[in-house]
Amino acid sequence: MNRTLLEADSEIATILEGELERQRNNLIMIPSENYASKAVLQAQGCVMTNKYAEGYPRARYYNGCKYMDLVESLAIERARKLLGAEHVNVQPHTGSQANMAAYYALLEGGDTILAMNVSHGGHLTHGAGRNFSGRYYKVFFYGVDKETGRINYDQVLKIARECKPKLIVCGASAYPRIIDFGKFREIADKVGACLLADIAHIVGLVAGGAHPDPNPYCDVVTSTTHKTLRGPRGAFIMCRKKWAKEIDRAVFPGIQAGPLMHIVAAKAVCFREASTPGFKGYQNQIVRNARALASRLLEEGLELVSGGTDNHLMLLDLSRETITGKEAADLLEEAGIVVNKNLIPFDKRAPQETSGLRPGTPAVTTRGMREEEMQKIGKMISRVLHNPRDSGVRKEVRGEVKELCEQFPIYGDLSQW
Repeated sequence: MNRTLLEADSEIATILEGELERQRNNLIMIPSENYASKAVLQAQGCVMTNKYAEGYPRARYYNGCKYMDLVESLAIERARKLLGAEHVNVQPHTGSQANMAAYYALLEGGDTILAMNVSHGGHLTHGAGRNFSGRYYKVFFYGVDKETGRINYDQVLKIARECKPKLIVCGASAYPRIIDFGKFREIADKVGACLLADIAHIVGLVAGGAHPDPNPYCDVVTSTTHKTLRGPRGAFIMCRKKWAKEIDRAVFPGIQAGPLMHIVAAKAVCFREASTPGFKGYQNQIVRNARALASRLLEEGLELVSGGTDNHLMLLDLSRETITGKEAADLLEEAGIVVNKNLIPFDKRAPQETSGLRPGTPAVTTRGMREEEMQKIGKMISRVLHNPRDSGVRKEVRGEVKELCEQFPIYGDLSQW
């Protein structure tokens, strides 16, 4: 029972070693992925995985929760201090469940939601037809302006006045520009709606001062912990005190039972790491790197939705190219650059193919790369995409990627920022 993983299950150990090598020797540029710190990984694999702790600190349904209470209280307090939230719940397992709990707290089945269209940058849980959010609520959508690729707040207000939503959702998974939470608050107040911000992608930027903070404007804010925040795969919810009881009841017993306390411990670690002086510099470097990469891609003749980026990601528009987003992502992966295919606004291709790519800079910034490396990466991406039938180009780029990865090993120290 106390054997090492290699001794207990060599097949899984071999698979994990292969995944470690993949992460070491490729440029991970999916904007929702990052390298969790060694401290986070250690906490995530701790003995708290052995314990049930249904309920909340000092109100558990199981005995033996002394240390569960301590770690969860610490995670809550650190998140509150980091992001200036009035109330925090750190138990949601995923961002999708955080949104589900928020809807559960704020809405009744069949209520109206106004959210960003998935094809324009919104998330599945913002009302996609095959998702619970589209199935159990009446959802209307806003999108981006066809010419600018940016949110038109006057259009959002117009739609809100027409559909009279009980809840407006702002935030996105593929929107490269600053989100004006103050304007969304004005719109929500004009139509008597609650306002929820999903900042799963940009939470690290918010914590580091590289993106405006939604908490002063929103009733509820949901987020993951594993993207720009560099924590474990998990989520949390922030809200105004008036919604605290509803949010907590929605999470437990509403949609979850026992929290994953080893993950809560890892969340507490990531909140502490995000409070260190180097974290702000790191987040600002993520944005600088994204802008440098976007600039290089434009110089290489590639098109970007909205013409650039203000945050950690960008959307390449391949609608005029001979290859689809899926084909482009596969070609880049062969060359050692891992991005994901993505719908672009007004996309004419199917979601399985898409006309877009979504590169981001959190993980490569974690490795210590800066603007100079973004210039190199932009050129490599361009060479692959402009020569889709040339396997020799992909082989050359793969070699360059390996050299770059060797110069910047994973698990760098945040103190460098």
